[in-house]
Amino acid sequence: MILKDRKAVVTGSSQGLGLAIAVAFVKNGADVLLCARNREDLARAHETVKRAAPEGTTVLSLTADVSVEADVIRMAEMARDAWGRVDILVSNAGVYGPKGPIDTVDWPSWCQALAVNLTGTVLCCRLFLPLLKLSARGKIILLSGGGATKPLPFLSAYAASKAAVVRFGETLAEEVRSVDIDVNMVAPGALNTRLLDEVLDAGPGVVGEAFYNASLKQKGTGGTPPERGAELCVYLAGEQSNGITGKLISAVWDPWEQFERRLDDLQKTDIYTLRRIVPSDRGKTWG
Repeated sequence: MILKDRKAVVTGSSQGLGLAIAVAFVKNGADVLLCARNREDLARAHETVKRAAPEGTTVLSLTADVSVEADVIRMAEMARDAWGRVDILVSNAGVYGPKGPIDTVDWPSWCQALAVNLTGTVLCCRLFLPLLKLSARGKIILLSGGGATKPLPFLSAYAASKAAVVRFGETLAEEVRSVDIDVNMVAPGALNTRLLDEVLDAGPGVVGEAFYNASLKQKGTGGTPPERGAELCVYLAGEQSNGITGKLISAVWDPWEQFERRLDDLQKTDIYTLRRIVPSDRGKTWG
């Protein structure tokens, strides 16, 4: 119950990773506010989270689109009226967006993917910050992924927006460091969610042979359980991670369970951040 009495908002929490995070939060004692765009999916998720919640834990939900400012305002108002503050914000809502070469993809769909993944993340942080500043120790967790750290041909909206989310999170971490709010980004691993199904449905002619084959293999092996990413979010939401901020952390590959012993290194170096590779990083003497 390491999140007992903590107040958490989890966006995109009607299914997949967002739902797993919400369930993990209530099991650890947090009160949660769920949001998603689909009313029916959200209602089912609400019941799932409620069944997992200990007696006395509050579970709220609101149909909302994080790319719409008025919807995010309503979310913040619901949290304020119910709790008076927010301790944890998890920005999980996201989409792949259109798939295919940039010169042929549907442009409005490309822009809408940026609106959900990037603008929606920034809007949530912007509008929940006044409530997070009322917490004794605020925590912001932004969901990223492979799109942030390597090129993803034919998924440019997703890749560009997720890279931008990480740089925004690193920047926000510096802005709110003085008010005791930690901001971190999470790469949850290769999840078998609706996004994977979208790639397989699109086919190799749209998403590229390499990415399609990798996705097909992932589908067959089961992928990374969403609970692993949820465990990392619980860790970053709790007091054991206090002072760790501005980092992009892999739920699968990074030894985050041991981070308390590495706090000095994490605070004083650019470990787990985006950076430019220079020749000396690769053993070259030029440049």
